[in-house]
Amino acid sequence: MRGKFLATVCAVSSVTTLISGVAYAGGFVAPVIEPTPVVVEPTPVSDWAGAYVGGSLGYVLGSDDSVGFENSDTGARDTDLGDLDLKGVNAGLHAGYRWQKDKWVFGPELGIEGGSVDASENISPFGTDSEIESELNYLVSLRMKTGYEVSPNTLVYGTFGVAHGDFDYTLSDASSSQTKGFSDTGVAAGLGVERKLNENLSMFAEWEYRHFGKTDVAFDTDAGTLSTRATPKHHNVKVGVNYRF
Repeated sequence: MRGKFLATVCAVSSVTTLISGVAYAGGFVAPVIEPTPVVVEPTPVSDWAGAYVGGSLGYVLGSDDSVGFENSDTGARDTDLGDLDLKGVNAGLHAGYRWQKDKWVFGPELGIEGGSVDASENISPFGTDSEIESELNYLVSLRMKTGYEVSPNTLVYGTFGVAHGDFDYTLSDASSSQTKGFSDTGVAAGLGVERKLNENLSMFAEWEYRHFGKTDVAFDTDAGTLSTRATPKHHNVKVGVNYRF
């Protein structure tokens, strides 16, 4: 009985050794599966900071400048002569600098605009074919722009600052014409959105309201000195591009 048990153990050992040898001789190696690394893409970081220059094309509309003349000889005043609704196309150039803290972007911007922006109104009570005309020659503004980065390449912003406008008022009739120039400084406030095209170039669209003060403009006529109080306020919508250095 003992002999049979020893014979069985020897037989099993021999078979195990034979299988191991065959496996080694055949070069069998258990495959090793390497874990696939997980690559986490970094969140893109957009940088709006730095100096920039740009240009824009806009349109002035929605002006509100009531015309009412006062005769210095009689003291009479007609306040129902109509409104000078300034409107027209303008073009502008600007330069500024921006700082960025987290998603907030802010900085000053200096700009100048000019174009074909005017309005006229018939004032026949003061003579046949009498007319008054208002024209915006140019406008200079200094604004603070504060924006919030809603996505790496999109910025929404607001503006607030001062605007200085140079205007001409012209009173004319069938035989003569007088032009009085004046300038006034007011406030400017607006909203806009800007979108990056690449690291340096971006496009923007903007609305802004300009509100100037009140300026007395006087004309000498055969009927005496006529004066009106100019209040040239208006809206401006524009699109443009910025180039960041």
